[in-house]
Formats: sequence, structure tokens, C-alpha cells
Amino acid sequence: MTGTKIKNMEEFASVSGISRPTLSKFFNDPNSVRASTRLRIEAALEQYDYQPNLYAMNQNRRLTKNIGVVVPHLADPFFAKIARTIEEHIIETGFRPVLLGSHGSPAMEIANLENLRSIKPAGVLLAPLGRASDHEKIEAFCQEVPTVLFDANIDGIGEAFVGSNNAQSIGLIVDYLCRTGEPPCFFEMKSPSNPNAFKRRSAYISAMERLGHSPSLIQAGGQGWEFEEIGFREGTRVVRDRNLPTNTLLCSNDRLAIGLLSAAFEAGLRVGIGGECDLRVAGHDDHPFSKYTCPTLTTVSQDYEAIAKTSAAILLDRIESEETNDSRQERLFDGRLIMRASA
Repeated sequence: MTGTKIKNMEEFASVSGISRPTLSKFFNDPNSVRASTRLRIEAALEQYDYQPNLYAMNQNRRLTKNIGVVVPHLADPFFAKIARTIEEHIIETGFRPVLLGSHGSPAMEIANLENLRSIKPAGVLLAPLGRASDHEKIEAFCQEVPTVLFDANIDGIGEAFVGSNNAQSIGLIVDYLCRTGEPPCFFEMKSPSNPNAFKRRSAYISAMERLGHSPSLIQAGGQGWEFEEIGFREGTRVVRDRNLPTNTLLCSNDRLAIGLLSAAFEAGLRVGIGGECDLRVAGHDDHPFSKYTCPTLTTVSQDYEAIAKTSAAILLDRIESEETNDSRQERLFDGRLIMRASA
């Protein structure tokens, strides 16, 4: 072996003196070329450090133009919006999106990937459940099918991860809330399903300490993805006990905040920024419903379009390229403060 790393089939054809069509024919079926040619190719493979890109070969040989898009909940307007943007971008590039929802179920998430495997997709865009996901099975799938993760990361799995810069976005809204009133406590699930929640918790603690304030966590019980229900139930308990260290609550996501707003209303508490208000409430994500709550919800907007288009672009580049990435990519986009009536 020469030790020279051959990046793609064109380079291998050049150094071996064997035509690209003949090489493609061999890699598709070694018995399809003459015995003498097969021996030449096998000798060249021994001499040079080259392994064919199975993803690209499969794409050319037998894969469909389908791109799988798997999200935790198709009924959630947040995922529906980002999936719709991905869908439009994929269609523009000549591929066909196959959109699937996992209903918050790890078993359904794996079933979706297995169903996609059966139709030989060119690649997959996956927003995983996160902590609840079967990491081992997802990793095995990603080793066979080009896959880009978005929204929620699973370290080391997939070609790339594209999502929000939670440290920046949480820091942004903590700064705003401290600047305009009492420092916020952080309302979250104690055992969240989504790994973004842990990043946001850490970002909140860091931002409060940076500003010289003591972090205060209010951790709601409950499991799964029924965030509004959990926010309402646990929010009812919080406002009933009236033992809050501050009148400002920053929720880990907008869906928890929507439940908390309902709990405050039921308790007769007024939420908003006026002097007559009892509480300030803010969220994160700019969920499509957040502009229609009462009062409208102050939050941080994720860059849906950039996340969707960048995820699709990275995957399509990977499908169409014969070069294997040396390292897993990670792209994070900053959030934007959305000031509304709740805080």
C-alpha cells in the first residue's frame, strides 16, 4: 500500500489506469467485468488506500430520490413549520420528501427509520426524540444511510447536526428579563425528553451567574411530550403555593409557558409588564401559537428557515459527493428576541 489517501473514484481511476465506468461496473458487481480486469482492480485496491463511497454508489445504482424527514410530532406546529420548510427545499432540488412523525415514541421512531430503510432513501433528515431515543439503533441506521440531525442533537451520530445556539438565545432573554424587571427563575421539566432542555438549563444558570444573580430552578414533574398539560398542572401548583422567589418566570420552551399562562389565568393572576401585573412569563422557540396567547408571549425565535435549509443542503451535498467527511459538522444559529406583552 502506497499510503496515499485516494479521495474518490476519479482519483482511483487516474492512479490505477482503469476507466471510471469499468470501476463503477466492478463495484456494482465484481463478476460483471473480465477476470483479468477484476485482478487488475483488486491489485490496485491492494496498492492504494481507497475504499469506495457506498453512499454515493448506492445513490447512483439503486437508491430512490426519496429523502426521509422524521420529526417527534407532526401535529406540533413547531415541527410542522420546520418540516414544511425542509419539504419545500427538497422538492426544489428534485428529490421527494417522505414525512413521518414518531408521536413521541422511541419505538415508533425506530419503526419510521426501518420503514425508510425499506424504500432505500437517498438520505434522511432526523429530529430525534433525544434522551428517549434508542441511540444504538439510530447510530446503526446512520452508518448505513446518510443522515443529518436537526433541532435536537445526539453527540457523534449522523453526518451533521443543525440547530439553535441555546447558550446564546437563553443568555439573550435572561439579559432582557434582568434588565427590565426582577431576575427570572427557570420553569422546566425535571426529567425532560428533549436534550435541548438540559442545554437551556445550563445556559440559564451561566447567564444568571454572569449577571451576578442566584439561579433558581422550578422543576415540574411529568414525562413525555404533553408540555402544555405539564405546564398547566405544575404551574397550578406553583402559583397556588405562592412561594416564588421572583415575579418573573422563564420557561424552558413556549409550550410549557402556554400551560403556565393558563394556570395563572385560572388562579386569577394577571401576567404582563404593567405595574398592576402579578407575574411576568417568557418562553423559548417562538412557537407558532405564542403570538396568539393571552397575553401574547415574550420569547426567543429560532431561525426555522436557516435550520431547515442548512440541514437539507448539508444532506444533499453529502448524497451528491463521493468524498467522505473527515469530521461531523455542527451548525448552530443564533436566536432573536421577540418582545410581546407577557414580559
